[in-house]
Amino acid sequence: MSENHPAVRALQDLVRRPTVAERDPARTDPAPFVALRAALAEHFPRVHELERVEIEPHALLVRWPGRRAEGAVVLMAHLDVVPVEGAWTHPPFGGEIHDGAVWGRGTLDDKGAVVGICSAVESLLAEGYVPARDVWLSFGSTEEVSGTTAADAVAELRRRGVAPWFVLDEGGAVAADAFPLVSAPLAVVGVTEKGVTSVELVAEGAGGHASTPARNGPTARVAAAITALERAPLPLRAPAPTLELLRRVGPHLPAPLRPVLSRADRLAPVLTRVLRSAGAEAAAMVRTTVAVTTLSGSPALNVIASSARAGVNLRVMVGDTVDGVLEHVRRTVGPGIRVEVVERNEPSPVSPWHDEAFALLERITGELFPDAVPTPYVMMAATDARFFTGLCERVYRFTPFRMTKEQRATIHAADERIGVADLLAGVAWYRRLVEELPA
Repeated sequence: MSENHPAVRALQDLVRRPTVAERDPARTDPAPFVALRAALAEHFPRVHELERVEIEPHALLVRWPGRRAEGAVVLMAHLDVVPVEGAWTHPPFGGEIHDGAVWGRGTLDDKGAVVGICSAVESLLAEGYVPARDVWLSFGSTEEVSGTTAADAVAELRRRGVAPWFVLDEGGAVAADAFPLVSAPLAVVGVTEKGVTSVELVAEGAGGHASTPARNGPTARVAAAITALERAPLPLRAPAPTLELLRRVGPHLPAPLRPVLSRADRLAPVLTRVLRSAGAEAAAMVRTTVAVTTLSGSPALNVIASSARAGVNLRVMVGDTVDGVLEHVRRTVGPGIRVEVVERNEPSPVSPWHDEAFALLERITGELFPDAVPTPYVMMAATDARFFTGLCERVYRFTPFRMTKEQRATIHAADERIGVADLLAGVAWYRRLVEELPA
């Protein structure tokens, strides 16, 4: 039975290791990471016989020698997960199988990809297969907290003079219900990603007893600032990968709409307005987004806050800049609010999709997911891939798993899970990718 497949058992085992990373490394519990690394060695012994480079803390870089070292390929995933939130149907670190799926934190983000890559490589090693070119496996351990392990892996590759042909990290998926009126799933390959910038909006005042409140105190000013940001979205923008996506999905729309998307370049302003109104996923494709994520104020119900803060996460669209977005935030929230920058990252460079590397990804996806429409797109979330853009011009973001719209909504939320059949199809995709690397 497929539920007894070694890849499935490996994923169950990895999910049971609660490898939650913290922004403060001193607060990260190392024990689950140590246990997970031991489990990886147990399930994938041949992978662990290859040349390994330990990247602290707990990350791993592996070289699988090919018939030539030049033009290597880097396959990436990450070992850490986000904390558990919300009410789960099944235990978040149980790795249990229900309704044909493995449930648990990390099944989609991103231990499923770790298992997919390692299972494919392990099976090929068992057959004595030698890839056409070097294959590097890079498994970071601080992706969810914007840590340094991916950057350290890049530094090691640069030190060795490795110039990859392409890099493949997590990202898009074979996504059902991804575009309005299109019934076919979209196999979306991220050719760039939005920049991630986080700020805190801070208001300060005298504080005091709640029985004698003054007007326009810190909490009121922060609330007004949040409302102002909600009412002043950034301008709509359709970068080249989004226009290419629109052209590719055009033939799959109802017949009367097909000519519209065939002229996506000329009709970009109209199409961006349509996407803005087509739901959160579609709207995020056409603008820099602003999300208020944390709030803090007084420590007691009967105390007026002397300081109030709101954390804001900004996903900077390709074509926008961090400085321009920060200026918009400062102008919108107005005086009386201090904008403190916590982290800033520009959007990633756009990787090509009209060349041999992307064509390889596209061809394999068409072979294994024939009902899907392969297409480039702008990745909304941040990945470790952004650290590799200075090492390689072809950095792609794609996880070869089928995901329903409901499943995509469970990433970083409750009830994350991956279908057993979808995991095994992903293993087959990674295996085919290695087998078809050109000499």
